[in-house]
Amino acid sequence: MATTMMLIMIGLLLLGFPMMVPLITAAVFGFVMMFDGFGQMGTFVQQMMGGIRPASLIAVPMFILAADIMTRGQSADRLINMVMAFIGHFKGGLAISTATSCTLFGAVSGSTQATVVAVGSPLRPKMLKAGYSDPFTLALIINASDIAFLIPPSIGMIIYGVISGTSIAELFIAGIGPGVLILFMFSIYCLIYAYKNNVPTEDKATWGQRALSVRDALWPLFFPVIIVGGIYGGIFSPTEAAAVCVLYAFLLEFVVFRELKLADIYRIAKSTGLITAVVFILVAVGNGFSWIISFAQIPQAILEAVGVNDAGPVGVLVAICIAFFIACMFVDPIVVILVLTPIFAPAIQSTGLDPVLVGVLITLQVAIGSATPPFGCDIFTAIAIFKRPYLEVIRGTPPFIFILVAAAGLIIAFPEIALFLRDVAFRD
Repeated sequence: MATTMMLIMIGLLLLGFPMMVPLITAAVFGFVMMFDGFGQMGTFVQQMMGGIRPASLIAVPMFILAADIMTRGQSADRLINMVMAFIGHFKGGLAISTATSCTLFGAVSGSTQATVVAVGSPLRPKMLKAGYSDPFTLALIINASDIAFLIPPSIGMIIYGVISGTSIAELFIAGIGPGVLILFMFSIYCLIYAYKNNVPTEDKATWGQRALSVRDALWPLFFPVIIVGGIYGGIFSPTEAAAVCVLYAFLLEFVVFRELKLADIYRIAKSTGLITAVVFILVAVGNGFSWIISFAQIPQAILEAVGVNDAGPVGVLVAICIAFFIACMFVDPIVVILVLTPIFAPAIQSTGLDPVLVGVLITLQVAIGSATPPFGCDIFTAIAIFKRPYLEVIRGTPPFIFILVAAAGLIIAFPEIALFLRDVAFRD
């Protein structure tokens, strides 16, 4: 039955159906096979509805709305200008500024695709003018945007936390260390690239210009303070932090910066509503699918077939990384989290792995796969935004993918990279 379900999904995907159609078709087929017909279909519908019932999922549309408001406003530009003022004049400074801006905006939006748009749109022309090749520029933007999936708030971590029952607050804090590590590794590569290709440096900003850029960026910089500080200080939960972020984004862009008008609210709300609808449909269908495969004990059969059940903790982590990385090269990240997390749940539990460490690694692999050919979603976002051909967008990605895979290896070898801040923040 498991093989047939997978063939149904692959076949419908190849025929061009949206991801929710193959997922629900395969799940319904599995249900009918197990219960001999459609008589108990109400049970399946209940499982789907149960997938979107957890209150913590309210944070998803909230963070999407906050990101949409900031993308259309001035927050991204102000953060970029501040970063450029301090490190833009170093060798490779413009590229490092791009990676840093992606990290900062990721700490504001939690969305890789929003980061590609908000940071890539203004900085790509500057990088091309400065002498960076377009393949390198595009690859840097889409891969540095992956850091947004690790730095809180992270929509991927919210989905994983709901599916696995792991603390979202702990996941958020644990994502900071790996995010900073990847930014550092990207910066080293940018420096090497700039020296190797003799890329000229930018004009050095005066201290007055730097002070002005900090003043302008001060308000947007409060977003990560609100999220991390509020959660760490026990002031509010991740869901409440999301609501506060929406209010803060609204006041910032509509009242303080006055970049947006009340007439823009409809357009922003419509965009957020469409994205949220897609996400929640996928979550509902994914929960139904997960229930079917769990009921049929498919996860145990798969893990036994590939020998994961006999592997130690490191072996399980490596298997998880490989599975999630490959899956996200072809399928939407949210769907991959929904489908694969329950499959590996028995092995994670039997080996005693920290679910927070597993969540960080899964989020990282999902982010890598999102920017990896052939069908990484960030690749197609870049194609749509920058109007560049597919082959040009993916040409510069291999070095960045290597760096991200190396970062995953370091986290497996040294779990403290992810768990140190979590242990400090949530120690008894």
